[in-house]
Amino acid sequence: MQDANPSPKLEPSVSTFHAKGSALDLRTSSLLDDVVVTTKGESIRQRPGTTTDAQEEVELATLTSRRSADPAGDGVSLRTLETGAHAAAGVAAVPLSPAERRKQERRALECFAALCVSLFMCGWNDGSTGPLLPTIQAHYGIGFALASLLFVAMALGFMIGSTANLWLSEKLGLGKAITFGAVVHICGYGMAAPGGPYPLMCVAYGLVGFAQALQVAGGNSFVGSLKNPSTKLGIMHAAYGLGAFTAPLVATQFAKEQRWSFHYLISMGIAFIEVITLSTALRFKNQEELRAETGEEPVEEDTTGGSKYKQMMGLPALHLLTVWTVIYVGVEVTLGGWIVTFIQEKRDGGASSGYISSGFFGGKYLDHSTLSIILICSAGLMVGRILLLWLNRKIGERRVMFIYTVLAIALEVTIWSVPSLIENAVAVSAIGVVFGPMYPILIHQSQKILPKWLFTGCVGWIAGVGQSGSAILPFITGLLASKFGITSLQPFVVSMMSTLLLVWALVPRVRRVD
Repeated sequence: MQDANPSPKLEPSVSTFHAKGSALDLRTSSLLDDVVVTTKGESIRQRPGTTTDAQEEVELATLTSRRSADPAGDGVSLRTLETGAHAAAGVAAVPLSPAERRKQERRALECFAALCVSLFMCGWNDGSTGPLLPTIQAHYGIGFALASLLFVAMALGFMIGSTANLWLSEKLGLGKAITFGAVVHICGYGMAAPGGPYPLMCVAYGLVGFAQALQVAGGNSFVGSLKNPSTKLGIMHAAYGLGAFTAPLVATQFAKEQRWSFHYLISMGIAFIEVITLSTALRFKNQEELRAETGEEPVEEDTTGGSKYKQMMGLPALHLLTVWTVIYVGVEVTLGGWIVTFIQEKRDGGASSGYISSGFFGGKYLDHSTLSIILICSAGLMVGRILLLWLNRKIGERRVMFIYTVLAIALEVTIWSVPSLIENAVAVSAIGVVFGPMYPILIHQSQKILPKWLFTGCVGWIAGVGQSGSAILPFITGLLASKFGITSLQPFVVSMMSTLLLVWALVPRVRRVD
């Protein structure tokens, strides 16, 4: 039977829902048209907002916005009244009960907190190397170039992990992949703790790099795909900054001791906590299961076909974002790692100069060349990622990146030209402030520039290849320091920061508004 005044004919879309062994077939011809529900071969025409007599009660509701409906634009929402389950990917759910909403919010908080612990562990690892580096050089009797191999080993592990991340995430799921990474963290620190031969130490750093690739890619892809991700990304990366801030405070104490490598026992203990937290919160589930439990809409599926790797490699924006990340991560690790050596050799800083690395990553540092003097500095990487969120929104993320980079260059020039221990320490901490928001902004911008169905793989690629900067730039710094002295650090860093400006100018503007 047909309507007297039929609506303009549109290509129908089909969503199939399985409940208690029966299949419900939903077809709509326009946004406000009748809905046909087919069950057991019989068709029932329903007006929007009514229910059917299927085996399980079904609620149909008209949506006023096509953008919130499924990709075909049919504008219909379907969920069972008994379970509240979504009928199909891309179909929006009707309002949940307060109890269901509280359950989803609680699960979302659990997952987010676990990922923050994971990023804290990554920050702890990156903040540990700088204060220990002079002690490692003295213990093994090696120069700048060989010491730089630690950065190379970790970056190689990171790149291997990032390449494997897409496959691991698809085969194992986010929960299993990221928890596996935490277990590898434990193995790496267990190898480093005895302070064995230097090649073994490099292998340990490689394992840690592999583990961190899974942590960073998993955390960024999940949080970056959530609704309103900018604040969440800022908080999560502030957890990274907190780890990188606290690690030098501990590592500097171990650097003065004969058993300096026991610092990695502390790292191993934190990694155990990380494993317990991730396994408890994520429950070894994949990303789509976690998104459903936390009330997020399903991610758009790829409708073009073909290899994901091939599609990713065909995105010019992906390569520009990756190049920017290579330089950014390289500058970050170079400053956090080599600034301690620079302060000790060129500014007559004492053994506690390792605290200056905390100033860059965290928010305050301690320094004493002859006395224990406490200096309160401007907040670093951790605090900048939270306190500057309002400024990012007010000025705009793209424009504010130029401002932060110019400020960082100016501060780095003062370290280069002003021979003052206190000024240099404050400037390092201030660079941490303006550097802090940059990486979360990049991930947020990537989420709007890159296709949603490729976002997880793209973030893994950006983070993995980008992490190669943590080996390339510190290694180049070590080579330059071997030939020209550690004073070559500052002009090299200034040149790399200037390159950041150029690359960011080439990154395309956001084209998609969610």
